[in-house]
Amino acid sequence: MTHDYRRSRTLTLSWSDIHRDSLALADRLSGLGPFRGIVAVARGGLVPAALVARALDLHHVDTVCIWSYADKIQGEAQVIKAVDGDGDGWLVMDDLVDSGATARLVRAMLPCAHYATLYAKPQGRPLVDTHLTDVDQDIWLIFPWDQEAAEGSG
Repeated sequence: MTHDYRRSRTLTLSWSDIHRDSLALADRLSGLGPFRGIVAVARGGLVPAALVARALDLHHVDTVCIWSYADKIQGEAQVIKAVDGDGDGWLVMDDLVDSGATARLVRAMLPCAHYATLYAKPQGRPLVDTHLTDVDQDIWLIFPWDQEAAEGSG
């Protein structure tokens, strides 16, 4: 399934927004552990995962690497790097669950992990265990780490 977000409404997030929301999500997650460690979904989940790991005092951090977007067009998700195990006792962290394509791949790899995201759109929301904020499906979130690319593509 391919979705073109170039015609979507946009919401630009700042570093302060991500920091605040990551700490709020960590607070929500704090009673759900203990977690053995955190698995960041690269690339978008790297910054929130670092903030959540620090807030929850998690020292074991790993990554899964999945690619699915090119120039705001979501294509078929591809696994670039996986992790071993079934995820039991682990927290998976991503910035956003959108269509759910990435979440489905990660869930298949780590079915026993607790999956958390900062933001969740309706199509992907059922695939995550914990999220902080609901976002309309047609909103394109511009994260601070993508802002230079977004400004250059406009």
